[in-house]
Amino acid sequence: MKSFIINSFTVISICHTFYIQAQNIEKEPLPTVWNLEQCISYSQKNNIQINTLRLTEKSTEQDLLLSKAAKFPSLSGSASQSYTNAKNADLVVGGFQTQATFAGNYSLGSSVTLYNGGYLNNDVKQKKLLIETAKYNAAAAENDITLQITQAYLTILLTKENSVYLNEIAETAKAQLKLGELQYNAGSIAKKDMVQLKAQLATDNYNLINSQNTERQNTLTLKQLLQLPSGYNLTIQKPDTLAPVLPVINLEEAQKAAVEQRPEVKSSELATETAKLDLLKSKAGYQPTLSASGTLASGYSDNQNIAYATQLDNNFYQRLGLSLSIPIFNNRIARTNVEKSKIAVDQSDLNLTNTKTILAQQVEQAYINVLNAQSQYTAAKEQMDANKENYRIANEQLRLGGISTVDYLLQKNLYVQAFQNFIQAKFNAVISLKIYDFYKGEPIKL
Repeated sequence: MKSFIINSFTVISICHTFYIQAQNIEKEPLPTVWNLEQCISYSQKNNIQINTLRLTEKSTEQDLLLSKAAKFPSLSGSASQSYTNAKNADLVVGGFQTQATFAGNYSLGSSVTLYNGGYLNNDVKQKKLLIETAKYNAAAAENDITLQITQAYLTILLTKENSVYLNEIAETAKAQLKLGELQYNAGSIAKKDMVQLKAQLATDNYNLINSQNTERQNTLTLKQLLQLPSGYNLTIQKPDTLAPVLPVINLEEAQKAAVEQRPEVKSSELATETAKLDLLKSKAGYQPTLSASGTLASGYSDNQNIAYATQLDNNFYQRLGLSLSIPIFNNRIARTNVEKSKIAVDQSDLNLTNTKTILAQQVEQAYINVLNAQSQYTAAKEQMDANKENYRIANEQLRLGGISTVDYLLQKNLYVQAFQNFIQAKFNAVISLKIYDFYKGEPIKL
């Protein structure tokens, strides 16, 4: 019967857990179609790495509460009850007699640190800085995942657009093959020309399938970045327009904005302040420590013919004391801690300088990438427009029999290559500009 009750409670608990989980899923349904802003927002809320850093922040908050509590008096109580059974010598009748005794002792004790070279105050300040550092570390992780998701999202758009145009190319190849078959049957073209048209259609279909496979792989990459369930079908929204060419802000202004706003710089600056506070805490090892303590205690024993309450009153005592500890020689522990803390301060200064240097280099590289990408985009667009017109003319000429199949296929391949160069240049221009703006502190939007 007992086993049945336990099993019943277990089943109820499991069902209740699944019910709660189901409610949570219903409260946060996944979008049917994802835009970039939804992808970024979802990752910032649900990414495991980011949430781990947020838990670190919460853990540091508990450390701060502990540091603050160390400044207040402690209070502890104790109570003991004992039973003693012993043989005592009987001087009247001789021999020994057995005597049992009950006794109790009760006490309250408290202590507080009055002075310790500022260690506790600096420890509280340090813990506050560590909380801010944890927040900036989480923000830096959010920035990293934002850039990764943006690149993955735009890569999907690139392959989608490529697939659309390759499908149009394949459809055109089908139409040209049908026309070629009619011309071959009529004796207007040789068999080798018709075979070349068939081979070209097969090549176009292969390129289309390869682009579609690449699109699926890129979609899987984005889904993994979002940490979505494996069976979930991710569909992204294509924006109406992508503007790859926009005015670019001055490099010096962008670098200044990045240094002032980026969380990795803030985190490094706080790390320097934290190291300086750690140095002050180490120097407290040279200072004396003054503490106060107090005790309230009483007790009783039943081997006295005195009432319990009276005994507690008679045995009640109070004690107050001050304790001064002066470090004289501690095997160089304090000095070593101070010297190592000084080294940590110097190292944190170097880390801050290195962080700013790397950030400035990243912003400069992003700036160069924007200029290069926009120049390539302009050139690629001109190349595509020219080859697109040549390809249109070649289609008409092939239909009218005014161009050989070899010349037509050559022009077609030039157009396909020009178009793919244009799509890649357009993608590079958009992503480079988004990254550059992001370094300046602007949110990524399409």
